[in-house]
Amino acid sequence: MAETERNYRKERVGVIVSDKMNKSVVVSVERQLMHPIYGRTVKFKKRYVAHDETNDCKVGDTVKIIETRPLSKTKRWRIGEVVERAK
Repeated sequence: MAETERNYRKERVGVIVSDKMNKSVVVSVERQLMHPIYGRTVKFKKRYVAHDETNDCKVGDTVKIIETRPLSKTKRWRIGEVVERAK
């Protein structure tokens, strides 16, 4: 396995919708795609459970999440950086 393959990880930017768990947050990622038939822009939302080691992320924060090894049954992502704090 080459070094570049090992370091390539998926990244997503989303908003934290739940921080009630210990060291875990739920991040909602929204994408916009053109509908294949109607040509209209359609929004898709997906929720990811991400690992937050320091427990400093709050609901409403915009964060970048990075793909990582499985940490639990549902956690496969971790918080990379906080892009913007909630107002």
